[in-house]
Amino acid sequence: MSIYRSLEGKEKILSLYDAQLKRLKEPHSDIMIDTSFGKTHLIKTGDPDGIPLLVFHGGNATTAYTLLSCDFLMKDFLIYAADTIGHPGKSEEVSLSPGNYDYGKWAGEIITGLGFESMACFSGSFGAGIIAKLMCVCPGKVKRAVLYIPSGINNAPAVSNIRMLMPMIAYRITHEDKWLKRCIMPLAITEDNITDDLYETAKLSITYSRVKTGMPGNVSEKLIGQCTAPTLVMAAEKDCMFPAGRVIPRAEKIIKNCTTYLLKDRGHMNFLTDGEKQMIVDFLKG
Repeated sequence: MSIYRSLEGKEKILSLYDAQLKRLKEPHSDIMIDTSFGKTHLIKTGDPDGIPLLVFHGGNATTAYTLLSCDFLMKDFLIYAADTIGHPGKSEEVSLSPGNYDYGKWAGEIITGLGFESMACFSGSFGAGIIAKLMCVCPGKVKRAVLYIPSGINNAPAVSNIRMLMPMIAYRITHEDKWLKRCIMPLAITEDNITDDLYETAKLSITYSRVKTGMPGNVSEKLIGQCTAPTLVMAAEKDCMFPAGRVIPRAEKIIKNCTTYLLKDRGHMNFLTDGEKQMIVDFLKG
């Protein structure tokens, strides 16, 4: 089954993807890698002489949207940004289970396919859960990692997010923007956090793709304990899906070489300060 609801919907999502890519300040190129899970598309951009950095986007979002919000990484890193398989983008439409470690195995195959033994990794939300799974099944492939508002460490109970489901259903029925905003607000907390790019990306994804509601499940303490890569975990205090009060204590317990940082008074969708952006850059550079 296609991850898109229609061919027209797929074309609209990919049209926005390409339009957002054109706005990148740095040149970019396409890479296609074969994995045992299916063909995987990546965007290569940033500093050609920079530190190689593997990036994943959030759930039901796209690489193009993520790269626009990660412009602070461009001057120091050679970025390889992957379209998560089974999510909107140009990778194969094969849906993997977020509950097991397939996403981690897939990420490990990407690193091998790119010709690296190990890479620095950065991602938020669903993508951070992919990195956490990677740390479990291929611990030696992670050089350093930043997990931003991460899934897969200590997720809130799924029932906590039920208030987003009804507005999503109402939006699909009515196509009224007020319902889409009500769906996003538990994540954003304030409308100031809903940028035009975020809104348009979410709108097309919810309208035209088969939205993935399952997030990467919490990783095993034993498995992730095998990874000794320096890891920065940044969790938001008011995140309804991955609240800092749950994420930070468990991260400090199960990740051996862990630094944590609290994003105070912020929800899942938030803006990093210049100081926080520099913190991420400095950590990934080591």
